[in-house]
Amino acid sequence: MNPLNGPVEVGVRALVLLTETFPSRLDIAELVFLDHVMLHSGDLVGGPASLQPDLPAGPGELGLRRALVEQGLVVLMRAGLVEMTPDERGFLYGATEEAASFLDTLKADYVGALKERADWLAEHYLRDGVNVREDMKQITRRWSDQLRAEATGHGRDNNQ
Repeated sequence: MNPLNGPVEVGVRALVLLTETFPSRLDIAELVFLDHVMLHSGDLVGGPASLQPDLPAGPGELGLRRALVEQGLVVLMRAGLVEMTPDERGFLYGATEEAASFLDTLKADYVGALKERADWLAEHYLRDGVNVREDMKQITRRWSDQLRAEATGHGRDNNQ
């Protein structure tokens, strides 16, 4: 079991995002990307330092993350902290009125760091109108370039 990426921990990260963006609602693709960026915020221009180091499995990480986010959302919905509503974009998720109070009971430094990054993300993506999917393409393009460079022998290890 990996407690840092289990459904409860991923659910807490999603809840932090949904509470910060309340009353707005997010779809699953936005949550998956924002969860990734919340942990790897240093990957984006102007972002705060990353909470987790980059891993070689980066490209596969988003695919695995989607299933974990979905599992985390199920935990949150069962607890009455998140609601799912249908929309023309698909299903959207939003924090309930009780979500902020629940998060306030969590006093770990890690939760505080998540809240800081979620605030930055909400400002950057919701209030400034930056397109989430465009930044997601930027990250996946960089991963693709890194994989291509490593496959042709021009990776980071050869430049040292």
